[in-house]
Amino acid sequence: MSQTEQITLYANPVTAFSHRVLIALEDAKAKYTLYNFDIWRERPEWFNSEVNPLGKIPAITYGGPETSPDQPSAESMKLSESLALIEFVADIFPGSGLLPADPVVRARARMINIYFDTRFFPLFWDFFLEGKPVDLLGALDTVQGLLPATGFAVGAWSIPDVGIAPFLVRVAMLLEHDIGKQSEEDGKKMLIALHEPRFTRIMKYIEDAKEWPSFKATYDEADAVAQCKVFPLLQRNMRGEGIRVSM
Repeated sequence: MSQTEQITLYANPVTAFSHRVLIALEDAKAKYTLYNFDIWRERPEWFNSEVNPLGKIPAITYGGPETSPDQPSAESMKLSESLALIEFVADIFPGSGLLPADPVVRARARMINIYFDTRFFPLFWDFFLEGKPVDLLGALDTVQGLLPATGFAVGAWSIPDVGIAPFLVRVAMLLEHDIGKQSEEDGKKMLIALHEPRFTRIMKYIEDAKEWPSFKATYDEADAVAQCKVFPLLQRNMRGEGIRVSM
């Protein structure tokens, strides 16, 4: 399907939520404009009033005339929430293969993404950004149990991989570089556990995801490490009060 409407993505590629949408757009070979936001700074008023009143990224404007990203057209549709956005991309680019054709496989793909956002992400946040001793390893074990013996989440690369791979890759990255508010002891224990035979399957999945073309094209680990090291909410010696993060 040829693209007839403009797409502008407001995002920060370092965050997993934004990364999801970048991957989907790359998988779809879409033409798009990226407006990169500083993750922890307040959004400008024009973004809150004209793109997303919640001030959250990622967000997309779709359709309408091509304009400067900081002057979005009133004629464009404004869309947000990363899972909704990756399905939207899959819908408008059916040739991308992002949405499984089989309804059972498609339902399973959505189930995995819903699990991730409702069950996995809160533990990810609590462990890395709050320093709470939550059972993130147990959650990773659950995810591993959802994966087939080989390949991606439902076989071929599709929306569940776009949904979960950005988080799983960041789990490994944050642990390997000792980034986050988790205690040093908890971080070391978790890193050691991930490299034990128990987690061979999920670690292979992470390796395979990092080599997928759209993931590789949108993820610079050195840059992600550098930005995460200075991100206030990932600093052990910094309190979170007064820091507003909109993702």
